[in-house]
Amino acid sequence: MGKFEVKDQFYLNGEPFRIISGGMHYFRVVPEYWRDRLEKLKAMGCNTVETYVAWNMHEPKEGEFVFDGICDLKKFIETAQELGLYVIVRPSPYICAEWEFGGLPAWLLKHDGIKLRGLYEPYMTYVKRYYEKLFEILAPLQITRGGPIIMFQIENEYGYYGDDTEYLKAMKDLMIENGAEVPFVTSDGPWGDAIESGKCPGALPTGNFGSNVKGQFDALRKYTDGGPVMVMEFWVGWFDNWGCGKHNTSNLEQNKLDFEDAIKLGNVNIYMFHGGTNFGFMNGSNYYDELSPDVTSYDYDAVLSEDGEITPKYEAFREIVAKYADVPEVPLSTKILKKDYGTLRCEGKVSLKNVIADISKPVHAHSTIAMEKLDQCYGYTYYETDFGKDKWLERLYLADANDRAVVMLDDEIETTIYDRELLAEKKINKSAQKLGILMENMGRVNYSWKIEKQQKGITNGVLVNGHFHYGWDSYPLPLDNIDKVDFSKGYEENTPAFYKFGFEADELGDTFIEPEGFGKGVVFVNGFNIGRFWEIGPQKRLYIPAPLLKKGHNEIVIFETDGKAKDEASLKAEPKLD
Repeated sequence: MGKFEVKDQFYLNGEPFRIISGGMHYFRVVPEYWRDRLEKLKAMGCNTVETYVAWNMHEPKEGEFVFDGICDLKKFIETAQELGLYVIVRPSPYICAEWEFGGLPAWLLKHDGIKLRGLYEPYMTYVKRYYEKLFEILAPLQITRGGPIIMFQIENEYGYYGDDTEYLKAMKDLMIENGAEVPFVTSDGPWGDAIESGKCPGALPTGNFGSNVKGQFDALRKYTDGGPVMVMEFWVGWFDNWGCGKHNTSNLEQNKLDFEDAIKLGNVNIYMFHGGTNFGFMNGSNYYDELSPDVTSYDYDAVLSEDGEITPKYEAFREIVAKYADVPEVPLSTKILKKDYGTLRCEGKVSLKNVIADISKPVHAHSTIAMEKLDQCYGYTYYETDFGKDKWLERLYLADANDRAVVMLDDEIETTIYDRELLAEKKINKSAQKLGILMENMGRVNYSWKIEKQQKGITNGVLVNGHFHYGWDSYPLPLDNIDKVDFSKGYEENTPAFYKFGFEADELGDTFIEPEGFGKGVVFVNGFNIGRFWEIGPQKRLYIPAPLLKKGHNEIVIFETDGKAKDEASLKAEPKLD
Protein backbone atom coordinates (compact mmCIF):
# COMPACT_ATOMS: atom_id res chain seq x y z
CA MET A 1 0.00 0.00 0.00
CA GLY A 2 1.17 3.52 -0.71
CA LYS A 3 0.47 7.10 0.15
CA PHE A 4 0.21 10.25 -1.95
CA GLU A 5 -0.05 13.62 -0.20
CA VAL A 6 -0.50 17.28 -1.05
CA LYS A 7 1.54 19.54 1.26
CA ASP A 8 4.00 22.26 0.24
CA GLN A 9 4.62 19.97 -2.72
CA PHE A 10 3.49 16.51 -3.74
CA TYR A 11 4.79 13.60 -1.67
CA LEU A 12 4.82 9.95 -2.67
CA ASN A 13 5.35 7.60 0.25
CA GLY A 14 6.89 10.46 2.22
CA GLU A 15 9.31 11.59 -0.51
CA PRO A 16 8.94 14.72 -2.69
CA PHE A 17 7.44 13.83 -6.07
CA ARG A 18 7.29 15.91 -9.25
CA ILE A 19 4.41 14.93 -11.51
CA ILE A 20 5.44 14.66 -15.16
CA SER A 21 2.29 13.34 -16.78
CA GLY A 22 0.79 12.88 -20.21
CA GLY A 23 -2.88 12.84 -21.14
CA MET A 24 -4.32 9.88 -23.05
CA HIS A 25 -7.98 8.87 -23.24
CA TYR A 26 -8.45 5.10 -23.29
CA PHE A 27 -11.77 5.50 -25.15
CA ARG A 28 -9.97 7.17 -28.09
CA VAL A 29 -7.49 4.32 -28.60
CA VAL A 30 -8.19 0.69 -29.47
CA PRO A 31 -7.33 -1.48 -26.41
CA GLU A 32 -4.72 -3.45 -28.36
CA TYR A 33 -2.64 -0.25 -28.53
CA TRP A 34 -2.95 0.94 -24.94
CA ARG A 35 0.32 -0.70 -23.90
CA ASP A 36 2.21 0.71 -26.89
CA ARG A 37 1.08 4.27 -26.19
CA LEU A 38 1.82 3.92 -22.46
CA GLU A 39 5.27 2.47 -23.15
CA LYS A 40 6.03 5.49 -25.32
CA LEU A 41 4.77 7.75 -22.55
CA LYS A 42 7.17 6.18 -20.06
CA ALA A 43 10.02 6.19 -22.59
CA MET A 44 9.66 9.97 -22.90
CA GLY A 45 10.27 10.26 -19.17
CA CYS A 46 6.74 10.65 -17.82
CA ASN A 47 5.93 9.02 -14.49
CA THR A 48 2.15 9.45 -14.68
CA VAL A 49 -0.70 9.13 -17.17
CA GLU A 50 -3.91 11.15 -16.97
CA THR A 51 -7.28 10.20 -18.38
CA TYR A 52 -10.82 11.45 -18.39
CA VAL A 53 -13.67 8.98 -17.90
CA ALA A 54 -16.46 9.27 -20.50
CA TRP A 55 -19.84 8.64 -18.85
CA ASN A 56 -21.61 8.32 -22.21
CA MET A 57 -19.35 5.40 -23.12
CA HIS A 58 -19.95 3.57 -19.86
CA GLU A 59 -23.72 4.11 -19.69
CA PRO A 60 -24.75 4.33 -23.36
CA LYS A 61 -28.33 3.46 -22.48
CA GLU A 62 -29.99 4.53 -19.29
CA GLY A 63 -29.23 2.00 -16.58
CA GLU A 64 -27.08 -0.22 -18.83
CA PHE A 65 -23.36 -0.12 -17.98
CA VAL A 66 -20.38 -1.11 -20.14
CA PHE A 67 -16.88 -1.70 -18.79
CA ASP A 68 -15.32 -4.00 -21.38
CA GLY A 69 -13.56 -3.61 -24.72
CA ILE A 70 -12.58 0.00 -25.35
CA CYS A 71 -14.42 0.81 -22.11
CA ASP A 72 -12.28 -1.52 -19.96
CA LEU A 73 -11.04 1.24 -17.68
CA LYS A 74 -9.74 -1.27 -15.14
CA LYS A 75 -7.49 -2.92 -17.71
CA PHE A 76 -6.18 0.43 -18.90
CA ILE A 77 -5.23 1.49 -15.37
CA GLU A 78 -3.72 -1.90 -14.57
CA THR A 79 -1.65 -1.73 -17.76
CA ALA A 80 -0.28 1.63 -16.65
CA GLN A 81 0.61 0.14 -13.27
CA GLU A 82 2.38 -2.82 -14.89
CA LEU A 83 4.63 -0.28 -16.61
CA GLY A 84 5.36 1.55 -13.35
CA LEU A 85 3.18 4.57 -14.16
CA TYR A 86 0.94 6.42 -11.72
CA VAL A 87 -2.51 7.53 -12.82
CA ILE A 88 -4.55 10.72 -12.48
CA VAL A 89 -8.25 10.02 -13.09
CA ARG A 90 -10.72 12.76 -14.01
CA PRO A 91 -14.02 10.91 -13.54
CA SER A 92 -16.45 13.84 -13.38
CA PRO A 93 -19.73 13.37 -15.26
CA TYR A 94 -18.74 16.26 -17.54
CA ILE A 95 -15.30 16.19 -19.19
CA CYS A 96 -15.47 18.63 -22.16
CA ALA A 97 -12.53 17.01 -24.04
CA GLU A 98 -13.98 17.91 -27.45
CA TRP A 99 -16.09 14.79 -26.87
CA GLU A 100 -19.77 14.36 -27.73
CA PHE A 101 -21.86 16.29 -25.16
CA GLY A 102 -18.75 16.66 -23.01
CA GLY A 103 -19.08 13.02 -21.98
CA LEU A 104 -22.61 13.38 -20.63
CA PRO A 105 -24.96 10.65 -21.88
CA ALA A 106 -27.43 12.03 -24.41
CA TRP A 107 -30.32 10.11 -22.87
CA LEU A 108 -30.35 12.74 -20.12
CA LEU A 109 -31.99 15.04 -22.68
CA LYS A 110 -35.08 12.89 -23.07
CA HIS A 111 -36.05 13.95 -19.55
CA ASP A 112 -37.95 17.22 -19.84
CA GLY A 113 -36.54 20.10 -17.84
CA ILE A 114 -33.25 18.41 -17.04
CA LYS A 115 -30.66 20.74 -15.49
CA LEU A 116 -27.04 19.69 -15.78
CA ARG A 117 -23.92 20.26 -13.69
CA GLY A 118 -25.69 21.52 -10.59
CA LEU A 119 -27.63 20.44 -7.51
CA TYR A 120 -30.71 19.41 -9.48
CA GLU A 121 -32.00 16.26 -7.85
CA PRO A 122 -32.90 14.19 -10.96
CA TYR A 123 -29.45 14.87 -12.44
CA MET A 124 -27.70 14.03 -9.18
CA THR A 125 -29.69 10.80 -8.93
CA TYR A 126 -28.30 9.66 -12.29
CA VAL A 127 -24.78 10.71 -11.25
CA LYS A 128 -25.05 8.79 -7.97
CA ARG A 129 -26.11 5.61 -9.75
CA TYR A 130 -23.23 5.97 -12.20
CA TYR A 131 -20.64 6.67 -9.50
CA GLU A 132 -21.72 3.60 -7.54
CA LYS A 133 -20.80 1.49 -10.57
CA LEU A 134 -17.73 3.49 -11.59
CA PHE A 135 -16.08 3.52 -8.16
CA GLU A 136 -16.47 -0.23 -7.82
CA ILE A 137 -13.67 -0.17 -10.40
CA LEU A 138 -11.75 2.94 -9.35
CA ALA A 139 -11.69 2.62 -5.56
CA PRO A 140 -9.61 -0.61 -5.41
CA LEU A 141 -7.12 0.88 -7.87
CA GLN A 142 -6.07 3.77 -5.61
CA ILE A 143 -2.50 3.89 -4.32
CA THR A 144 -3.87 3.51 -0.78
CA ARG A 145 -5.07 0.04 -1.79
CA GLY A 146 -2.09 -1.03 -3.84
CA GLY A 147 -3.12 0.56 -7.15
CA PRO A 148 -1.60 3.40 -9.21
CA ILE A 149 -4.28 6.14 -8.87
CA ILE A 150 -2.85 9.13 -7.02
CA MET A 151 -5.49 11.85 -7.61
CA PHE A 152 -9.12 12.39 -8.59
CA GLN A 153 -10.51 15.52 -10.22
CA ILE A 154 -13.87 16.67 -8.88
CA GLU A 155 -15.38 18.47 -11.89
CA ASN A 156 -13.90 19.96 -15.04
CA GLU A 157 -13.41 23.67 -15.72
CA TYR A 158 -16.54 24.31 -13.67
CA GLY A 159 -15.56 27.93 -13.19
CA TYR A 160 -16.30 28.56 -16.85
CA TYR A 161 -19.81 27.16 -16.43
CA GLY A 162 -21.33 27.99 -13.05
CA ASP A 163 -20.76 28.99 -9.44
CA ASP A 164 -22.70 26.30 -7.57
CA THR A 165 -20.05 25.64 -4.95
CA GLU A 166 -22.44 23.38 -3.03
CA TYR A 167 -22.60 21.17 -6.12
CA LEU A 168 -18.81 20.87 -6.16
CA LYS A 169 -18.81 19.90 -2.48
CA ALA A 170 -21.55 17.36 -3.16
CA MET A 171 -19.51 15.85 -6.00
CA LYS A 172 -16.49 15.52 -3.72
CA ASP A 173 -18.61 13.98 -0.96
CA LEU A 174 -20.14 11.56 -3.45
CA MET A 175 -16.68 10.31 -4.41
CA ILE A 176 -15.76 9.89 -0.75
CA GLU A 177 -18.99 7.98 -0.09
CA ASN A 178 -17.98 5.60 -2.88
CA GLY A 179 -14.49 4.99 -1.55
CA ALA A 180 -12.26 7.83 -2.79
CA GLU A 181 -9.21 8.19 -0.53
CA VAL A 182 -6.54 9.93 -2.61
CA PRO A 183 -6.25 13.74 -2.89
CA PHE A 184 -8.74 15.78 -4.92
CA VAL A 185 -8.02 18.48 -7.49
CA THR A 186 -10.01 20.94 -9.56
CA SER A 187 -8.85 22.40 -12.88
CA ASP A 188 -9.72 25.81 -14.30
CA GLY A 189 -8.13 28.78 -15.91
CA PRO A 190 -6.04 30.28 -13.07
CA TRP A 191 -7.61 33.73 -13.15
CA GLY A 192 -10.69 35.69 -12.07
CA ASP A 193 -14.11 34.10 -11.89
CA ALA A 194 -12.85 30.94 -13.59
CA ILE A 195 -10.86 29.78 -10.60
CA GLU A 196 -13.00 31.54 -7.97
CA SER A 197 -16.13 29.71 -9.13
CA GLY A 198 -14.38 26.41 -9.81
CA LYS A 199 -12.46 25.87 -6.58
CA CYS A 200 -13.67 23.56 -3.84
CA PRO A 201 -12.62 23.22 -0.17
CA GLY A 202 -10.47 20.15 0.27
CA ALA A 203 -9.30 20.10 -3.35
CA LEU A 204 -6.09 21.52 -4.78
CA PRO A 205 -6.77 24.02 -7.60
CA THR A 206 -4.77 23.32 -10.76
CA GLY A 207 -4.61 25.32 -14.00
CA ASN A 208 -5.33 24.72 -17.66
CA PHE A 209 -3.23 26.74 -20.10
CA GLY A 210 -0.60 26.45 -22.82
CA SER A 211 1.70 29.44 -22.47
CA ASN A 212 3.12 32.03 -20.05
CA VAL A 213 3.73 29.30 -17.50
CA LYS A 214 5.54 31.48 -14.94
CA GLY A 215 2.78 34.08 -14.95
CA GLN A 216 0.06 31.44 -14.77
CA PHE A 217 1.77 29.67 -11.87
CA ASP A 218 2.14 33.01 -10.04
CA ALA A 219 -1.60 33.58 -10.43
CA LEU A 220 -2.37 30.00 -9.35
CA ARG A 221 -0.30 30.26 -6.14
CA LYS A 222 -2.82 32.73 -4.74
CA TYR A 223 -5.29 29.84 -4.51
CA THR A 224 -3.16 26.84 -3.49
CA ASP A 225 -2.75 27.83 0.18
CA GLY A 226 0.97 27.15 0.07
CA GLY A 227 0.52 23.92 -1.85
CA PRO A 228 2.16 22.83 -5.11
CA VAL A 229 1.33 24.34 -8.49
CA MET A 230 0.37 22.17 -11.41
CA VAL A 231 -0.84 22.71 -14.95
CA MET A 232 -3.43 19.97 -15.38
CA GLU A 233 -3.80 20.70 -19.08
CA PHE A 234 -0.62 21.98 -20.67
CA TRP A 235 -1.97 22.56 -24.16
CA VAL A 236 0.63 21.54 -26.73
CA GLY A 237 -1.66 21.78 -29.76
CA TRP A 238 -5.29 22.25 -30.66
CA PHE A 239 -8.18 20.42 -32.29
CA ASP A 240 -9.62 20.77 -35.80
CA ASN A 241 -13.22 21.36 -36.84
CA TRP A 242 -14.78 20.62 -40.20
CA GLY A 243 -14.22 23.52 -42.57
CA CYS A 244 -11.55 25.23 -40.44
CA GLY A 245 -9.28 25.38 -43.48
CA LYS A 246 -6.17 23.68 -42.15
CA HIS A 247 -4.83 21.25 -39.57
CA ASN A 248 -3.97 23.23 -36.44
CA THR A 249 -0.35 22.98 -35.28
CA SER A 250 1.57 24.69 -32.52
CA ASN A 251 4.88 26.54 -32.43
CA LEU A 252 7.31 23.86 -31.28
CA GLU A 253 9.99 26.28 -30.10
CA GLN A 254 7.49 28.05 -27.87
CA ASN A 255 6.12 24.69 -26.69
CA LYS A 256 9.62 23.69 -25.59
CA LEU A 257 10.17 26.87 -23.57
CA ASP A 258 6.81 26.60 -21.85
CA PHE A 259 7.15 22.87 -21.18
CA GLU A 260 10.53 23.35 -19.53
CA ASP A 261 9.13 26.13 -17.36
CA ALA A 262 6.28 23.84 -16.28
CA ILE A 263 8.68 21.09 -15.18
CA LYS A 264 11.17 23.48 -13.61
CA LEU A 265 8.64 25.54 -11.68
CA GLY A 266 5.96 23.00 -10.80
CA ASN A 267 4.13 19.93 -12.07
CA VAL A 268 2.71 19.22 -15.50
CA ASN A 269 0.23 17.09 -17.37
CA ILE A 270 0.64 17.31 -21.15
CA TYR A 271 -2.67 17.76 -22.98
CA MET A 272 -2.50 15.81 -25.17
CA PHE A 273 0.38 13.37 -25.01
CA HIS A 274 -1.65 11.16 -27.36
CA GLY A 275 -4.96 12.39 -28.73
CA GLY A 276 -6.27 9.38 -30.62
CA THR A 277 -9.52 9.24 -32.56
CA ASN A 278 -13.16 10.28 -32.17
CA PHE A 279 -14.48 6.93 -33.33
CA GLY A 280 -18.12 6.59 -34.32
CA PHE A 281 -20.29 9.62 -33.67
CA MET A 282 -18.32 10.76 -30.62
CA ASN A 283 -16.80 14.01 -31.83
CA GLY A 284 -17.93 17.06 -29.92
CA SER A 285 -18.74 20.53 -31.21
CA ASN A 286 -18.31 24.12 -30.16
CA TYR A 287 -20.86 26.84 -30.73
CA TYR A 288 -20.07 30.51 -30.66
CA ASP A 289 -21.30 32.37 -33.74
CA GLU A 290 -21.87 29.11 -35.59
CA LEU A 291 -21.69 25.37 -35.11
CA SER A 292 -18.13 24.02 -35.26
CA PRO A 293 -18.20 20.20 -35.16
CA ASP A 294 -14.84 18.57 -34.60
CA VAL A 295 -13.28 16.22 -37.13
CA THR A 296 -12.86 12.50 -36.50
CA SER A 297 -9.13 12.75 -35.83
CA TYR A 298 -8.13 13.99 -32.39
CA ASP A 299 -4.50 14.23 -33.45
CA TYR A 300 -4.34 17.59 -31.61
CA ASP A 301 -0.77 18.08 -32.87
CA ALA A 302 0.00 16.00 -29.79
CA VAL A 303 3.32 14.51 -28.71
CA LEU A 304 2.31 11.21 -30.31
CA SER A 305 0.36 11.44 -33.56
CA GLU A 306 -3.16 10.06 -33.94
CA ASP A 307 -1.72 6.74 -35.09
CA GLY A 308 0.90 6.63 -32.34
CA GLU A 309 3.94 7.84 -34.25
CA ILE A 310 6.80 9.54 -32.40
CA THR A 311 7.02 13.18 -33.50
CA PRO A 312 9.68 15.92 -33.35
CA LYS A 313 7.72 17.27 -30.37
CA TYR A 314 8.20 13.93 -28.59
CA GLU A 315 11.95 13.98 -29.19
CA ALA A 316 12.24 17.58 -28.00
CA PHE A 317 10.17 16.97 -24.87
CA ARG A 318 12.18 13.87 -23.99
CA GLU A 319 15.38 15.94 -24.08
CA ILE A 320 13.80 18.47 -21.73
CA VAL A 321 12.53 15.82 -19.31
CA ALA A 322 16.04 14.28 -19.20
CA LYS A 323 17.36 17.49 -17.59
CA TYR A 324 15.10 16.99 -14.57
CA ALA A 325 14.39 13.27 -14.28
CA ASP A 326 15.69 9.88 -15.29
CA VAL A 327 14.45 8.80 -18.71
CA PRO A 328 14.32 5.00 -18.82
CA GLU A 329 14.97 2.75 -21.77
CA VAL A 330 11.62 1.12 -22.54
CA PRO A 331 11.46 -1.63 -25.16
CA LEU A 332 8.34 -1.33 -27.29
CA SER A 333 6.45 -4.59 -27.17
CA THR A 334 3.83 -4.00 -29.88
CA LYS A 335 4.78 -4.46 -33.51
CA ILE A 336 2.89 -1.89 -35.58
CA LEU A 337 3.00 -1.77 -39.37
CA LYS A 338 1.67 0.85 -41.76
CA LYS A 339 0.05 -0.58 -44.88
CA ASP A 340 -1.09 0.77 -48.24
CA TYR A 341 -3.74 -1.69 -49.41
CA GLY A 342 -4.33 0.19 -52.64
CA THR A 343 -7.54 1.02 -54.48
CA LEU A 344 -10.76 -0.77 -53.60
CA ARG A 345 -13.65 -1.27 -56.03
CA CYS A 346 -17.26 -0.96 -55.00
CA GLU A 347 -18.88 -4.39 -54.65
CA GLY A 348 -22.41 -3.27 -53.92
CA LYS A 349 -24.55 -0.21 -53.28
CA VAL A 350 -28.07 0.36 -52.10
CA SER A 351 -30.14 3.45 -51.43
CA LEU A 352 -31.22 4.14 -47.87
CA LYS A 353 -34.89 4.28 -48.86
CA ASN A 354 -34.75 0.65 -50.01
CA VAL A 355 -33.35 -0.73 -46.75
CA ILE A 356 -34.64 1.69 -44.14
CA ALA A 357 -37.41 -0.73 -43.11
CA ASP A 358 -34.75 -3.37 -42.41
CA ILE A 359 -32.63 -1.19 -40.12
CA SER A 360 -35.22 1.01 -38.41
CA LYS A 361 -38.75 0.86 -37.05
CA PRO A 362 -40.66 4.10 -37.62
CA VAL A 363 -42.73 5.84 -35.01
CA HIS A 364 -45.86 7.35 -36.53
CA ALA A 365 -47.05 10.50 -34.83
CA HIS A 366 -48.85 13.79 -35.30
CA SER A 367 -45.54 15.62 -35.55
CA THR A 368 -41.83 14.91 -35.83
CA ILE A 369 -40.13 13.46 -32.74
CA ALA A 370 -36.77 14.60 -31.37
CA MET A 371 -33.96 12.06 -31.56
CA GLU A 372 -33.70 11.68 -27.78
CA LYS A 373 -37.45 11.11 -27.44
CA LEU A 374 -36.98 8.18 -29.82
CA ASP A 375 -34.51 6.69 -27.30
CA GLN A 376 -31.75 7.42 -29.77
CA CYS A 377 -28.52 9.19 -28.86
CA TYR A 378 -26.35 9.40 -32.00
CA GLY A 379 -26.39 9.24 -35.77
CA TYR A 380 -29.27 10.25 -38.01
CA THR A 381 -33.04 10.49 -37.84
CA TYR A 382 -35.16 10.31 -40.96
CA TYR A 383 -38.56 11.98 -41.11
CA GLU A 384 -41.07 11.24 -43.86
CA THR A 385 -44.57 12.30 -44.76
CA ASP A 386 -46.81 11.45 -47.71
CA PHE A 387 -49.21 14.16 -48.84
CA GLY A 388 -51.34 11.60 -50.69
CA LYS A 389 -51.04 13.52 -53.95
CA ASP A 390 -48.71 16.02 -55.54
CA LYS A 391 -48.43 19.14 -53.40
CA TRP A 392 -46.79 22.41 -54.31
CA LEU A 393 -44.08 23.17 -51.78
CA GLU A 394 -43.33 26.84 -51.84
CA ARG A 395 -41.31 27.07 -48.64
CA LEU A 396 -40.19 24.86 -45.78
CA TYR A 397 -39.28 25.55 -42.16
CA LEU A 398 -37.97 23.04 -39.63
CA ALA A 399 -38.89 24.19 -36.13
CA ASP A 400 -36.10 23.72 -33.58
CA ALA A 401 -34.01 21.43 -35.76
CA ASN A 402 -30.38 20.35 -35.29
CA ASP A 403 -27.88 20.03 -36.94
CA ARG A 404 -28.00 19.30 -40.68
CA ALA A 405 -30.94 18.42 -42.91
CA VAL A 406 -30.86 16.63 -46.25
CA VAL A 407 -34.25 17.42 -47.80
CA MET A 408 -35.69 14.94 -50.30
CA LEU A 409 -38.69 15.27 -52.58
CA ASP A 410 -40.06 11.96 -53.85
CA ASP A 411 -36.86 10.26 -52.65
CA GLU A 412 -34.42 12.51 -54.51
CA ILE A 413 -32.18 15.02 -52.77
CA GLU A 414 -33.44 18.55 -53.23
CA THR A 415 -31.23 20.58 -50.87
CA THR A 416 -29.28 20.58 -47.63
CA ILE A 417 -29.86 22.98 -44.74
CA TYR A 418 -27.13 23.36 -42.13
CA ASP A 419 -26.84 25.02 -38.73
CA ARG A 420 -27.93 28.68 -38.86
CA GLU A 421 -29.60 28.15 -42.22
CA LEU A 422 -32.17 26.17 -40.22
CA LEU A 423 -33.28 29.40 -38.53
CA ALA A 424 -34.87 30.64 -41.75
CA GLU A 425 -37.48 29.33 -44.18
CA LYS A 426 -36.09 27.49 -47.17
CA LYS A 427 -37.49 28.29 -50.60
CA ILE A 428 -38.48 25.12 -52.48
CA ASN A 429 -40.95 25.95 -55.27
CA LYS A 430 -41.50 22.40 -56.45
CA SER A 431 -44.25 19.83 -56.30
CA ALA A 432 -43.93 16.43 -54.65
CA GLN A 433 -46.09 13.75 -53.11
CA LYS A 434 -43.52 12.66 -50.52
CA LEU A 435 -41.26 14.78 -48.35
CA GLY A 436 -38.31 13.21 -46.55
CA ILE A 437 -35.82 14.90 -44.23
CA LEU A 438 -32.63 13.16 -43.11
CA MET A 439 -31.33 14.92 -40.00
CA GLU A 440 -27.76 14.42 -38.80
CA ASN A 441 -26.55 14.95 -35.26
CA MET A 442 -23.14 16.47 -36.02
CA GLY A 443 -21.90 16.05 -32.44
CA ARG A 444 -23.35 17.74 -29.39
CA VAL A 445 -21.74 20.87 -28.01
CA ASN A 446 -19.17 19.96 -25.36
CA TYR A 447 -18.57 23.39 -23.82
CA SER A 448 -20.54 26.40 -22.51
CA TRP A 449 -24.10 26.90 -21.31
CA LYS A 450 -25.46 25.54 -24.58
CA ILE A 451 -25.05 21.95 -23.37
CA GLU A 452 -28.65 21.97 -22.11
CA LYS A 453 -29.90 22.91 -25.60
CA GLN A 454 -28.63 19.88 -27.45
CA GLN A 455 -31.68 17.90 -28.52
CA LYS A 456 -31.22 16.69 -32.08
CA GLY A 457 -33.49 15.92 -35.00
CA ILE A 458 -36.62 18.05 -35.46
CA THR A 459 -38.07 18.90 -32.06
CA ASN A 460 -41.12 21.03 -32.83
CA GLY A 461 -42.38 20.01 -36.24
CA VAL A 462 -42.24 21.08 -39.88
CA LEU A 463 -43.99 24.05 -41.45
CA VAL A 464 -44.93 23.64 -45.11
CA ASN A 465 -45.98 26.83 -46.89
CA GLY A 466 -46.22 28.64 -43.57
CA HIS A 467 -48.28 26.19 -41.51
CA PHE A 468 -47.54 23.04 -39.56
CA HIS A 469 -47.93 19.85 -41.51
CA TYR A 470 -49.04 16.83 -39.50
CA GLY A 471 -48.64 13.09 -39.94
CA TRP A 472 -45.03 11.94 -39.84
CA ASP A 473 -42.99 8.77 -39.62
CA SER A 474 -39.82 9.22 -37.55
CA TYR A 475 -37.09 6.64 -38.23
CA PRO A 476 -34.18 6.38 -35.75
CA LEU A 477 -30.93 5.63 -37.57
CA PRO A 478 -28.10 5.11 -35.07
CA LEU A 479 -26.55 2.79 -37.69
CA ASP A 480 -25.55 0.24 -35.08
CA ASN A 481 -26.95 -2.61 -37.20
CA ILE A 482 -25.47 -2.18 -40.66
CA ASP A 483 -25.13 -5.96 -40.89
CA LYS A 484 -28.83 -5.84 -41.79
CA VAL A 485 -28.23 -3.73 -44.92
CA ASP A 486 -29.21 -5.80 -47.97
CA PHE A 487 -27.19 -4.61 -50.97
CA SER A 488 -29.45 -6.42 -53.43
CA LYS A 489 -32.38 -4.08 -52.92
CA GLY A 490 -31.71 -1.41 -55.50
CA TYR A 491 -29.76 1.81 -55.92
CA GLU A 492 -30.68 5.19 -57.34
CA GLU A 493 -28.31 8.12 -57.82
CA ASN A 494 -28.77 11.37 -55.90
CA THR A 495 -29.97 9.60 -52.76
CA PRO A 496 -28.39 8.78 -49.38
CA ALA A 497 -26.92 5.32 -49.83
CA PHE A 498 -24.65 2.56 -48.55
CA TYR A 499 -21.57 1.46 -50.51
CA LYS A 500 -19.73 -1.80 -49.87
CA PHE A 501 -16.05 -2.45 -50.52
CA GLY A 502 -13.93 -5.49 -49.77
CA PHE A 503 -10.26 -6.41 -49.70
CA GLU A 504 -8.04 -9.29 -48.72
CA ALA A 505 -5.29 -8.87 -46.13
CA ASP A 506 -2.51 -11.38 -45.59
CA GLU A 507 -0.67 -8.96 -43.31
CA LEU A 508 -2.36 -6.56 -40.90
CA GLY A 509 -1.24 -2.97 -40.64
CA ASP A 510 -2.58 0.45 -39.74
CA THR A 511 -4.07 2.15 -42.76
CA PHE A 512 -6.11 5.21 -43.71
CA ILE A 513 -9.17 5.28 -45.93
CA GLU A 514 -9.51 8.14 -48.38
CA PRO A 515 -13.11 8.39 -49.61
CA GLU A 516 -12.24 10.88 -52.33
CA GLY A 517 -15.27 11.73 -54.45
CA PHE A 518 -17.71 11.01 -51.62
CA GLY A 519 -19.52 13.94 -50.05
CA LYS A 520 -20.35 13.35 -46.42
CA GLY A 521 -20.96 10.38 -44.19
CA VAL A 522 -19.43 7.69 -42.01
CA VAL A 523 -17.27 4.61 -42.59
CA PHE A 524 -17.63 1.14 -41.06
CA VAL A 525 -14.74 -1.34 -41.02
CA ASN A 526 -15.85 -4.90 -40.33
CA GLY A 527 -18.88 -3.40 -38.63
CA PHE A 528 -16.95 -0.90 -36.49
CA ASN A 529 -17.81 2.78 -37.02
CA ILE A 530 -14.44 4.52 -37.44
CA GLY A 531 -16.02 7.98 -37.77
CA ARG A 532 -17.22 10.72 -40.06
CA PHE A 533 -15.77 12.14 -43.25
CA TRP A 534 -16.71 15.35 -45.06
CA GLU A 535 -15.29 16.58 -48.32
CA ILE A 536 -14.76 20.09 -46.90
CA GLY A 537 -11.79 18.84 -44.80
CA PRO A 538 -9.31 19.49 -43.38
CA GLN A 539 -9.24 15.76 -42.60
CA LYS A 540 -9.14 13.78 -45.82
CA ARG A 541 -8.37 10.26 -44.57
CA LEU A 542 -9.75 8.28 -41.64
CA TYR A 543 -7.51 6.17 -39.45
CA ILE A 544 -8.07 2.39 -39.41
CA PRO A 545 -6.01 0.71 -36.66
CA ALA A 546 -4.79 -2.75 -37.63
CA PRO A 547 -6.69 -4.48 -34.77
CA LEU A 548 -9.93 -3.60 -36.57
CA LEU A 549 -8.82 -5.69 -39.54
CA LYS A 550 -8.54 -9.46 -39.89
CA LYS A 551 -6.52 -11.78 -42.05
CA GLY A 552 -8.49 -12.75 -45.09
CA HIS A 553 -11.55 -10.84 -46.23
CA ASN A 554 -12.36 -7.42 -44.81
CA GLU A 555 -15.49 -5.39 -45.48
CA ILE A 556 -15.80 -1.62 -45.56
CA VAL A 557 -19.19 0.07 -45.75
CA ILE A 558 -19.57 3.77 -46.45
CA PHE A 559 -22.83 5.53 -45.68
CA GLU A 560 -23.03 8.71 -47.75
CA THR A 561 -25.78 11.28 -47.20
CA ASP A 562 -25.43 13.83 -50.00
CA GLY A 563 -25.70 11.72 -53.16
CA LYS A 564 -22.00 12.15 -53.99
CA ALA A 565 -20.05 8.93 -54.51
CA LYS A 566 -17.53 7.03 -56.60
CA ASP A 567 -17.06 3.37 -57.34
CA GLU A 568 -13.66 3.27 -55.64
CA ALA A 569 -11.89 4.23 -52.43
CA SER A 570 -8.23 4.01 -51.38
CA LEU A 571 -6.42 2.63 -48.36
CA LYS A 572 -3.21 4.57 -47.78
CA ALA A 573 -0.32 4.12 -45.35
CA GLU A 574 -0.23 7.76 -44.21
CA PRO A 575 -2.75 10.26 -42.82
CA LYS A 576 -3.82 13.37 -44.68
CA LEU A 577 -4.69 16.46 -42.66
CA ASP A 578 -4.54 19.44 -45.05
